[in-house]
Amino acid sequence: MGTRARQRVAAVVAVASAAAGLAACGSESSGDTPTLTWYINPDVSNLEPYVTGEDGKRAPGGQAYLALKCSEESEGMYDIKVELLPNDASQQREQLVRRLAAKDSSIDLMSLDPAFTAEFANAGFLEPMTKDQQVDLSEGMLDGAVEAATYDDNLVAVPLWSNTQILWYRKSVAEKAGLDMSKPVTWAQVIDAAEQTRTTVSVQAKRYEGYSVWINALISGAGGEILEDPEAGKDAKITIDTPEGKAAAEVVSKLGKSDAAPPALSNADEGGSVASFSAADGGFLVNWTYVYSDPNVAPFKDDLAWTRYPRTTSVDESRPPYGGINLAVSAYGKHPEAAYEAAACLTSEESQKTYAMASGNQPARSAVYDDPEMKKAFPMAPLWRESIDAAAPRPLTPYWSDISTALYSSWHPPSSVNPDKTPAESQQYIEDVLQGKALL
Repeated sequence: MGTRARQRVAAVVAVASAAAGLAACGSESSGDTPTLTWYINPDVSNLEPYVTGEDGKRAPGGQAYLALKCSEESEGMYDIKVELLPNDASQQREQLVRRLAAKDSSIDLMSLDPAFTAEFANAGFLEPMTKDQQVDLSEGMLDGAVEAATYDDNLVAVPLWSNTQILWYRKSVAEKAGLDMSKPVTWAQVIDAAEQTRTTVSVQAKRYEGYSVWINALISGAGGEILEDPEAGKDAKITIDTPEGKAAAEVVSKLGKSDAAPPALSNADEGGSVASFSAADGGFLVNWTYVYSDPNVAPFKDDLAWTRYPRTTSVDESRPPYGGINLAVSAYGKHPEAAYEAAACLTSEESQKTYAMASGNQPARSAVYDDPEMKKAFPMAPLWRESIDAAAPRPLTPYWSDISTALYSSWHPPSSVNPDKTPAESQQYIEDVLQGKALL
């Protein structure tokens, strides 16, 4: 057994030991109604079903509201209670892995980041769907959402909501720079426009998953990919040291070394990038759909505009990042049939519209985008639907966590990226990590 293999076995044993006490606390039932425990990611109302507006009126909230609604509509088939996961996606993964490695029966449903869906499926953590379930639960879903919930040619989770990034900008800045936003724009054009107008281009470039999201979108937008054969696991062919990888590095380097870079670029996450965009010198921002509902942009809402994610090159169409949440059923829950019945309700058109209107997180079902209320609330919804279908999900590999950490570590900070060296160095580092020759 190699060093890497021993490390993985040791890690699994440690995780299982740490969580061994959890497996005994399975889902409780009230009478004949099974209680399903759903681990949710933080959203607009967390554990409370409703949100209260400034006028004192209550309105449907986030995932907790969907749990209440579907429990009531099930007429005794199941009752859903929610537990809150940490805010950070990596911490969400860690908590779920610890519990599932111990075969914790207290988890029935989980809100799972698409980046980790393949890993959980490969580990046997997810209850397999029948072919009929796969057809029924994916019907009407956007292609990009289905792709991000598929592993080994099988749907392994149900898209709950979809997310994509677009280019947000201030109309006054684009007009001052003479940038025609009715046509596709490149990263180079956006950065040049910001420099010309003494404004900034805000992105996510902290040492975390969001930076890998940007790099992946840039490589995909040049026609490349981070790895060719994700099904090969740790033996997958890494393809960053390529012309497409160099094109991505040129964009990162250009922004990192330019006057358009916000002061906190190398420490910017989603919230930080919205804050820099909202500052007096904010000009352009790439970020997720919920920006439109962010209170930071309210003071200049009349000057706020949007268009498709920038192109890496002038000839290749952009491949926007894909995010969101998949709803997964645990392989160790006591009520898998009831859990899939609940999943069907939680991800229905009605549920996805309700959730989108409350949270700003967009549907995975295509028909919801045609709803008149949705169009009125989110005038850019058609662009979101287009972007989700054109998106580039992160590679669906069970080793994505290792690959991502090695990737964003070797490209950080953005100002240090060298297009002639960084792609080759990062490719070698990722290969060494996967083969147990280097540690993260």
